[in-house]
Amino acid sequence: MDTETLDEHPDGRVRRGNATRRAVLRRAVDVASVEGLDGLSIGRLATELSMSKSGLFALFGAKEELQLATIRAAKRIYVDTVVTPALETPPGLGRVWALAVAWIDYSRGRIFPGGCFFARTSYEYAAREGEVREALAASRREWLELIEQSLGEAQTLGELDRTQPLDQLAFELNAFLDGANLDSLLGRGDTAYDKARRAIRDRLVSVSVGWTAPAP
Repeated sequence: MDTETLDEHPDGRVRRGNATRRAVLRRAVDVASVEGLDGLSIGRLATELSMSKSGLFALFGAKEELQLATIRAAKRIYVDTVVTPALETPPGLGRVWALAVAWIDYSRGRIFPGGCFFARTSYEYAAREGEVREALAASRREWLELIEQSLGEAQTLGELDRTQPLDQLAFELNAFLDGANLDSLLGRGDTAYDKARRAIRDRLVSVSVGWTAPAP
């Protein structure tokens, strides 16, 4: 069977469709991280990627479906870049620290050109209603729950003060990260990330029990 025949086989068409979808979503997450989800359109992506509008409509349909698919794609990148590597660290405050450092590296390294994709798009949709807002809210909730769960593991292991409210501490650590991302975008560069790193380290030390903190 020759290559052309393989391409016309249903499996070949599926592979091409999946490859096209991945290419579109990779561009979409980058655009949305800078201009927001409202900056996305089938027409724009078709032009920028030299694809047909009709082909992209067949893949995504309505604009809201494109936005939701973009959020899912960004989440996969985020998990692969931040969550999965950090979870290789054993449970305890070391894992909490690994999550924070991975997040700082993700934002500083501009995995998305607009900084944190979820910071940009969540502010855009925070005061609205609908499925897009709910998808973004769910992603934020899952991230905070992961931090809180990791803090809880550290508490169980005796590395964290048992009187410390975990939801409050998770909120504070995430606030340091969000602040660094915003400051960096407004022109304060790497100094914002260095300050966040020190602030998170100091906060963890203040509630830890015998934890050997990393270098500031």
